[in-house]
Amino acid sequence: MMGGMRPNRVWPFAWLLALLLAACAPSATTPKAAVARVEGPVSFYPRETGLHWQYLRPGDPFDAPAYHLEAAGPAAFLGYSATQFRFFGRGQERVYYREVSDQAGQKLYGFEEKITLSQVSFDPPFLEYPPASLLAVGYRWGGKTRVKSVFTLPEGRIKQAELTLDYGFEVVARRTVEVPAGRFDAFVIRYTAKGGDEGLAAEIWFVPHVGEVRTREGLVLVKKNF
Repeated sequence: MMGGMRPNRVWPFAWLLALLLAACAPSATTPKAAVARVEGPVSFYPRETGLHWQYLRPGDPFDAPAYHLEAAGPAAFLGYSATQFRFFGRGQERVYYREVSDQAGQKLYGFEEKITLSQVSFDPPFLEYPPASLLAVGYRWGGKTRVKSVFTLPEGRIKQAELTLDYGFEVVARRTVEVPAGRFDAFVIRYTAKGGDEGLAAEIWFVPHVGEVRTREGLVLVKKNF
């Protein structure tokens, strides 16, 4: 913890909601070598180990430090078998744990904040995407989940925040979008979340077999290795 301070209270909802918006999911760390290209087919919801995406904020110069997301392979998280996705760059480092398949969709079990030594979990898992066969203009999904955040310190786990999150997604359009990585035929998805009196909204651009070319944090794709 910064300054050696020990957490001693539950943080407000607005703080955790901001953390959730930053989730989707990435020390000012940059890769030490060029990212190897991944050959072969990519799933509708990309998850193959070694896939790598680079993002910037809209308006950033193209040579600005990038945010990176990489599929890091299988792992366990709180008893679940999951796929790790590591997000890093510009003072952030986070590992997401997801169950991903084209048949069942994409569920987020939780994530770990490496800088703040925090762990966030969802019960039930947060449904980020439905089965691939259902993704179409007009389709909606969502639910309610209990979100728990703890500090994972050497002396043990310390409660940080806990809340009930209501969330929803709606595919509002399918259209050609343009980002620094190119032009894509994307599903335009509206995302909303609310807990207590606080809420947020965001727009996502998802491209099958590519992933999110605009994330719910507002980052845009500049490069990928497949």
